[in-house]
Formats: sequence, structure tokens, C-alpha cells
Amino acid sequence: MFCPIDCSKARFAIAAVREAAQLVRRVQSEMVGGFSNKGALSKDDKSPVTVADFAAQAIVGLRLSETFPAMGFVGEESADALRTTEGQATLDQITHFVQQMVPSATSENVCEWIDRGAGEPTDKFWTLDPVDGTKGFLRGDQFAVALGFIRNGEVRVGALGCPELVEASRPDRGGAGSLLVARRGNGTWLGSLLDSSTHNNDAAWRQLNVSDRATANDARLLCSVEKAHTDTGGIGLLVKSLGITADPVPMDSQAKYAVLAAGGGDVNLRLISPKMPDYRERIWDQAAGSIIVEEAGGRVSDLDGRPLDFSHGRTLATNRGVLATNGHLHDAFLAGLQQIDA
Repeated sequence: MFCPIDCSKARFAIAAVREAAQLVRRVQSEMVGGFSNKGALSKDDKSPVTVADFAAQAIVGLRLSETFPAMGFVGEESADALRTTEGQATLDQITHFVQQMVPSATSENVCEWIDRGAGEPTDKFWTLDPVDGTKGFLRGDQFAVALGFIRNGEVRVGALGCPELVEASRPDRGGAGSLLVARRGNGTWLGSLLDSSTHNNDAAWRQLNVSDRATANDARLLCSVEKAHTDTGGIGLLVKSLGITADPVPMDSQAKYAVLAAGGGDVNLRLISPKMPDYRERIWDQAAGSIIVEEAGGRVSDLDGRPLDFSHGRTLATNRGVLATNGHLHDAFLAGLQQIDA
């Protein structure tokens, strides 16, 4: 398989995200028709967890066991709920979909592969968000499969599979999708989520670069459709403070990072909701997307301008919120954030 970044981890990330995203699409096609949440469980925080989450994590857990058996893996999901009587029907559904990729898979195998991601971060590990933007997935809007490799607290490789984006910048339901990969120091590259056998030459990949917009009032903000963890009032104050006149780009999931890396937006901002002042980002929600933006020429920090630190377990415990920009606008937005916090 051709890869613009000659690195075993990048090649693995491409293959794993492509396979997981194709599996997620199958689940969506068969189970979410009409965009209901049939087949969903509930997390403790009441956000939906679909069969797609577990099936995708099972596939990536299996592929990691085959390719990098000694490396750590931190996933979003746990199979505990699936092992209960109440979870048996959902486990049967998950196993059905995994068997489409691995015919010999059993329910026991599936739980083991999911729980491969139940560990804690080590000095070298992978982290996965199997379906980032679950509600977008259920609505038929934007979602992403996000896989990152972290070494000594720094993201070194990241891959994003965005099934509903074309050219990493425009919504395209049911299209070829976008696959982005980045390795530290080697740029961000865009390919297709279609099978790799149809994309085996240089023309299949192109390097991405963020926008060159440098005036804050023209900045295009990428704003979440899902508002649960976001301070929408604070964003409104920031928009007013900086005199932003451009219309925002509403979009869920780390697909926002893809659009930012491709120049289709300029700023991705995560202000913490005042209802959840102690909330800290999960590492799988930011790892892949952050390196995708940085290697495309952008800048990612917390709201205080500090680099994201992935060395503190399963959360960004020492960081407050996230600010990702094209780089040119970063200082202006940090200054704006200080002004509204004053």
C-alpha cells in the first residue's frame, strides 16, 4: 500500500482507520436508517454509544494485537456492559458486524479486543475514538474515526477517517470520504477512505495546508453542533470582542480538525461550559486531530496558550479547553480569550 509517509506506524494508522470507518458505515447503513438510535446503549453520562463504537474498537484492538502486540492501547470503550444480560443483544449485533471483517470472530473475542483498550497510557501507546461525534453519526452528519500514536506525552502519528467529508472540507453524505494522516515533521496528507487497492500511486494523496487568513474579524469559526461541553455564551462574547463577522461553520467531531487542516475553516475553539468547570478533555478526543492541524501548519494549545500535554493519563489533566487555529490567528484569539476572562 502506498503511503506518503514512509513509516510503519503511519501505514498501520491508515489501514486501521480505513477498515474501522468502513465498518462504521456498514453499521450506520443497516442500523441507523432514518437516523434513529436503534441498537444504542447509554453511557453513565447519558450520551449515546452505538454498536459502531464497540465494533470499530474491536477491529482496531485486534489489528494492534497483530501488528504491535507489545504497545499500549487506550480506547474510549469498555466491554463490561456487553458482558451483562442486558448487553447480550447488543454484543450479538456487534459480533455480527465484526464477523463481516473477521469471519472467525466470536463474542468472547470481540470483548477481548475491545478491552485491549482498557489500559492506562504508557510511554508509547495508541489511543482511539472509534466514533467521535456519536450524535452526528446518528443524525447522518459529521463524525470521525480518530487514531493517534503517543510517545512520551507527545502525539507522533495521527489519522482521521471522515466518511461524510469530501476533500476534507465539504459535507458529502455517502461519498468516498476523507482519510487524513500526519506524522510529526512529515506534514499532513489527504487520501480517500475507499479501498487502498484503488489508490496506489502518488496522485492518490496530496499534502494539506491551513488557510493563510490573518485578520481576526474575517475568521471562520468551526463550532460544535453538540453543545453539552461548550460555553456558547463565552464564544458569543469572544466573537463580539474580536469583531468577527464571518458566519460560523457548524460541525461535530474531530472532522473540524480535518476542515481546519484543509483550509476550510480557521479556528476550532473548545470553551468549557460553566456548568462543568472541572471538565477536562479526553486524550482520544484531541490526539489525532491536534497533530493533523499542527502538521498542516496550524497551531494547537489550551486556552492559556500551553501545548496539549498527553502524559497525564486518560485526560488532558493539566490543560484547560482547546484552541486550534491556522497559526496566523492564534495570538489574537488568545488575547481575546484573556479579555473576556478579565
